[in-house]
Amino acid sequence: MREKIEYTFVKLFLWFAKVLPKSFMYGFVKSLTLLSYYIDKRRRFLTIDNLSMAYPQKSEQEIQTLSKEVYIELSKTISEILLMLVNRFDIDAAIVNLDESIEKLNTIVKQSPNGIVVLTAHFSNWELAAHFLAKHGLPMLAVGRKGNNHYIDENITLPFRRKYGNEPVNKKQAMLAMAKRLKTGEAVGLLLDQKSGHIGSTKVDFFANLAETTLSVASLKLKFDPMVLPIFIARQEDGKYKMYINDPITYRADEIEVKDDKLAAMTQKYTLAIEEMIRKYPSQWFWMHNRWRR
Repeated sequence: MREKIEYTFVKLFLWFAKVLPKSFMYGFVKSLTLLSYYIDKRRRFLTIDNLSMAYPQKSEQEIQTLSKEVYIELSKTISEILLMLVNRFDIDAAIVNLDESIEKLNTIVKQSPNGIVVLTAHFSNWELAAHFLAKHGLPMLAVGRKGNNHYIDENITLPFRRKYGNEPVNKKQAMLAMAKRLKTGEAVGLLLDQKSGHIGSTKVDFFANLAETTLSVASLKLKFDPMVLPIFIARQEDGKYKMYINDPITYRADEIEVKDDKLAAMTQKYTLAIEEMIRKYPSQWFWMHNRWRR
């Protein structure tokens, strides 16, 4: 019963997104998100604690202000995903460096015979980034967590993510599926910024604090030698987006002999790429996630 009620609630939101003015949707979702900021104390305190730990040089007031900006940026992402779901958001028109990004993608696809691992994070509108990449020649096997609501997952989330050719896969079946994709020279996408279980993971430095991080990307790099390509999308002041298709990370820790240490060193490189992007746009990362397992 609970799942059906949640599903009905989401369908209602999608109906609003379809018929209401876009400006109203942005304002309405922003109000709801800020309301949750004040009501959900546990999540608010976690956001503030994470920001305080990552930016010890900032004052308490600066951290408070930044924490609200994080929620406001998230509200924009939620609004845009709702609009994308009802086909009211022009993906290409939203990208300020559209031609440059398409040209880069075309070149990259031709230069990756061993496949591509797209390295990214829960940063800005990551769903928009995935759609854009698939639409312009880089569809991926997208690794993610299974949703908590079966009806929402099967009827809304998964069809949405498959729209331009991406194929969602549950984490539990991910390694075999990724191996098959890379063997055929295709692409997989991994968000490396979530807390990970102790099995198949290591602790690496993330904002000067140790964070448990999966070794999946490093393991795939050693075994199949795919191109590890950091890609992010960042919202600009005018509401549009800049695609960051960064240089591939070729590091294989050849100076290290012990395999576990090698994997850890490589994972540290990948994590640093994510941190560098977050530092450019600190309000656009998902700070309300318990990344450091405190």
